[in-house]
Amino acid sequence: MEELLAQVRNCTRCAPFLPLPPKPILQASSQARILIIGQAPGQKAHDSGIPWNDASGNRLRLWMNMDRDTFYDPTQVAIVPMGFCYPGKGSNGDLPPRPECAPYWHEAILRHLPHIELTLLIGQYAQRQYLPVQQPLTEAVREAERFLPAYWPLPHPSPRNQFWLRRNPWFEEAMIPLLQEKVAAILQA
Repeated sequence: MEELLAQVRNCTRCAPFLPLPPKPILQASSQARILIIGQAPGQKAHDSGIPWNDASGNRLRLWMNMDRDTFYDPTQVAIVPMGFCYPGKGSNGDLPPRPECAPYWHEAILRHLPHIELTLLIGQYAQRQYLPVQQPLTEAVREAERFLPAYWPLPHPSPRNQFWLRRNPWFEEAMIPLLQEKVAAILQA
């Protein structure tokens, strides 16, 4: 696993398309039991080299009821985004993850994660790649239990997603407690 992670961290496949030099950001250990597949690191994560090191990460940890130490323990949580490098800014937030990463690296990385009990698919890019049924994000999130035990689709926890959260109060009222129970059960096992 360490050799593979070193190869990923040295990847420059998408360098010509990035606004900043490549800086692949992920965390993994073959012992991890929870996997987070999100979009791509934001500017703050790029600057710090730490995945989910921003307001989105704060909200995600609240949703999971998980402290920073556990979240950043690769033996507990693997973080493997769809794109490993910051893709740059667009008119409505960050650009989509670069399409080179997931097809080139995910299969090899996932083979090294044999103990994953739950994969959180955060946002539409991860859900399109991994859910067996293609459906709108809101429907996938509402029907999260349908995809268990393998996947749990979530909206992106970005502060830019406030409108979606206000329009869908059932998510934080009903789905977050279920997610927290599932995460706690995995961590306590």
